[in-house]
Amino acid sequence: MAPKSRSYQHSATPFVIFAQLLAIAVTTIVFVLYLHFEGGFAFKSKDKTKIFNVHPFLMVLGLIIIGGEAIMAYKIVPGDRRTQKGVRLILHLLALTARILGIVFIFRYHDEVGDKDMQTLHSWLGIITISLYGWWLLAFFAYCFPGAEMSRRATLLPWHTFFGMVIFLLAVATALTGLSGFSHELSTRGFISNFTGLLIDPFICNHCYPHCYPSSRLLS
Repeated sequence: MAPKSRSYQHSATPFVIFAQLLAIAVTTIVFVLYLHFEGGFAFKSKDKTKIFNVHPFLMVLGLIIIGGEAIMAYKIVPGDRRTQKGVRLILHLLALTARILGIVFIFRYHDEVGDKDMQTLHSWLGIITISLYGWWLLAFFAYCFPGAEMSRRATLLPWHTFFGMVIFLLAVATALTGLSGFSHELSTRGFISNFTGLLIDPFICNHCYPHCYPSSRLLS
């Protein structure tokens, strides 16, 4: 029976490596897009576009990249379970911080140019995702609390996993609806934006597969 059980084991290594390469590619492309084609970043500037540019960069970084790395922490972080949980928690906090700052910058931009807030599907998805993410993170604290009973943790784990993936997919939808704002432009900027969206898709798939197979492991 032993050989048969081993045949059902999955290696997460190819997915982890490919996901890291995609993370680097997406981050670099988004950074170059807003630095080179949109004029750069600024907290205060006469060019209000620079204030806006901080928003999509931080949101992609927080919603997709750091959030995705937090999901894969158990696969990519060496060490015992406690160390992996600690790193995962730090990554989730960094992701939440980036998202909050991203919202601050877009509200500041709207205030500077006189636009109304919360007018698009993208903005609605963003607020819903951030709110659910904050709630989920509080539940994560409770789940990791040392005094929590093992039976309670076992009961909460499937729900923790399910809602975590739902929120992550909502984050992806938020990012893609935001990037689609440039998709109507037949320009270099629009092409890069569309290409970034296409790269995000395999990035998500490479995070979902190891997550759906808890027994998958890195090759030693």
